[in-house]
Amino acid sequence: MTGAAPAEMDFSDWVGRSEETTAEIAAYQADAMAATLDRDDPPFAKGDPIPPNWHLFYMREVVKLADTAPDGHPKRGSFMPPVPLPRRMWASTKSTFHAPIRVGDTIRRVSTIESVTPKSGTSGRLCFVTVRHEIANAGGPCVTELHNTVYREAAQPGAAAPAPLPRPMEPAWRREIRPSAVLLFRFSALTMNSHRIHYDWKYVTEVEGYPGLLVHGPLTQTLLCDLFRRERPEATLKTFDTRAVSPLYDTHDFAVEGAPGADGRSATLWAVNHQGGLAMTAEATFEE
Repeated sequence: MTGAAPAEMDFSDWVGRSEETTAEIAAYQADAMAATLDRDDPPFAKGDPIPPNWHLFYMREVVKLADTAPDGHPKRGSFMPPVPLPRRMWASTKSTFHAPIRVGDTIRRVSTIESVTPKSGTSGRLCFVTVRHEIANAGGPCVTELHNTVYREAAQPGAAAPAPLPRPMEPAWRREIRPSAVLLFRFSALTMNSHRIHYDWKYVTEVEGYPGLLVHGPLTQTLLCDLFRRERPEATLKTFDTRAVSPLYDTHDFAVEGAPGADGRSATLWAVNHQGGLAMTAEATFEE
C-alpha cells in the first residue's frame, strides 16, 4: 500500500541527478572473480570479452574512509538521497547487453536517479530508489541497467519472517553454494563494498538484527549468471533481469538453479535457501 510521502521522505528534487565514473578494464579483476567462482578459465588477455555483468567489479563506489557511514556504506546525501531509514539492500537489476566489454577498454558509466518511491507495507516503511546506469566504451553503448535499492526500517524484535515462496519449477540446472566468510569477503573486496552486513557478524546480528552475515544480492546475481554460462557456454546473453525475494545468510548453504525456456532463446533461473525457499529470481534472453 502506498500513501502520501511524509516530508522527510520527499526526495523528488533528487530525481534527475547524475554522476559519471570511468574505469580501465584490466585482466586482474576478471581473473580474481573467475578464481572466486572456482572456474577453470584461462587467464584473461587484452582484447578478451569479460563475462556479462562483470563490469560491476570495475565500476565501484570509491570514497574516503572519512566519508563512510557507521554501517560501512558511503554517507548518504552525496549522490544517493539521504533516506532516513537504517537498512539498505539491493532489490533488483534489469540489464540489457548491447556489445561486449573487453580487457583493455576504457568504460564510462553515467548514472541517473530515475525515481525515489516511498511505500508502506506489512514490514513498515520502505523507500525504493531506481538508478539508470548507461555504460559505454569507445565503440558505443555496452550495457544499460535499471538498478533498484530498497531502504527499510529496523527489524522489530520478535517479528516473524514471511513464509518463503517455492521454486518456480523443477530445475534442469543446479549448483550448490557454500557462502563462507571467505567468499563474502572476496566479493566485498572485488566490488569495494564495505557494507558491514556482509563481513561483520557482531554488527549484523546485534545492530541490524539479522541471524547471520548476508549474502550480497549482486553476488547471488553473479552466481545465477555464472550458472547460465556453465550450462550455455556458447550463448550470448541479451538481457538478464533479477529480483530479490528473500535474504540468504552464511548460516546455511544455498543453491542456484535454472531451466531453459521452450523457445530456445530464454531461461529462468533462481536461488533457493537450504529449505528450498525462493531467494532470488532471474529471467534471461540469449542468442546462440
